[in-house]
Amino acid sequence: MADCIVLGAGMVGVSTALALQAKGRSVVLVDRRGAGEETSYGNAGIIQGEAVEPYAFPRDLGSMVSIALKRGNEVNWNLTSLPNWAAPVLRYFRHSSPARYKTISQTYSQLIHRATADHAPLIQASGSDNLIQRDGFRQVFRSPKRMEEGARTAERLHEAYGVGISIETASELKAAEPNLRRDLQGAVRWTEPWTCSSPGGLTANYARLFEERGGRFVSGDATTLEQVGSGWRVKTDDGVIEASDVVVALGPWSPELLKRFNYRIPMLFKRGYHRHYHGGKSPTVAIMDAENAAIIAPMIAGSRVLTGAELTHFDAAPALRQLNRAERSIRELFDLGEPVENEPWWGNRPCMPDMLPVVGAARRHKGLWFNFGHGHQGFTLGPTTAALLADKMVGEGDNALVDRLSLER
Repeated sequence: MADCIVLGAGMVGVSTALALQAKGRSVVLVDRRGAGEETSYGNAGIIQGEAVEPYAFPRDLGSMVSIALKRGNEVNWNLTSLPNWAAPVLRYFRHSSPARYKTISQTYSQLIHRATADHAPLIQASGSDNLIQRDGFRQVFRSPKRMEEGARTAERLHEAYGVGISIETASELKAAEPNLRRDLQGAVRWTEPWTCSSPGGLTANYARLFEERGGRFVSGDATTLEQVGSGWRVKTDDGVIEASDVVVALGPWSPELLKRFNYRIPMLFKRGYHRHYHGGKSPTVAIMDAENAAIIAPMIAGSRVLTGAELTHFDAAPALRQLNRAERSIRELFDLGEPVENEPWWGNRPCMPDMLPVVGAARRHKGLWFNFGHGHQGFTLGPTTAALLADKMVGEGDNALVDRLSLER
């Protein structure tokens, strides 16, 4: 019998397994697929040390009208799925009020400030340094107005949180990114983030490290989870696994599982898309085209182009509107070459309405623990919330921060 089962082998789940293992716990990691093959695979690969404030719902009239009329590329929405996302979006809007957002950001920034430091020992121990670039990323601007707004925001975050920035003029940007195909107004280079050329690969390397240190990673069905006496069990390809504790780290699949135990998780799913391209000329670092909500990130598989958020049914067929617009905008900036995949990747970001992850103990079930709801930052914050949860589970550390992340907050 193991001490703990961790359900989910994305960045959050794998990091949780490693953190508990480091505390001397016997851990079995369970997933239906390989490590890092779902949500943790499909991101920009940025460990966002600059993202001290989470993505708030825009509250100015111009932005809301733009979203409602689908004028921009930041958000797409599906009317038929409105009953699924209307209630969590309304909560999201309320939590984005200035007063609430300020309090939320105070907690969120404490997590983000730890991100690169918490990844660092795992990167080294897993032999993954070849996947990591420590040169930050750029946010580029086409119009003088947006350049001014972007610089002002960066300077505010630098003053308030100490975030590292460099404001680059048009000529400085062109010198730094010689493959740019057109002139721009300039860029904000966020200097603290690290970028990864294979997010799924890094997650898989962390899982391999977990196994090398004596952990078990087995294929199994999280939906078979049940409470048995004072412990928990789940069915796997290796047979039934039992443990005194279980951690649900299933990202966007967590709410559906927890319904069986009468936990109602008001999660908002923000779908994102990406596709790889080869044969072109990549930027030196990941670049966000601010006006078009598009990102190009150099990856082992090719230049990865990523989109903003789509509000739709969890399992709805892909809608390529955002990806097509993102591709057009990025092609204006760089020679993309040709698509690698015939069909794009898509997945759902697990976002809580108050923009904070859910970390901590279940109130009504002994031995049931949560670590999910990281929104856009599961890849960034996996090791950080894992370390906090592991401390909580073994009764160590300062638990005040974890308490602010509990489901009952």
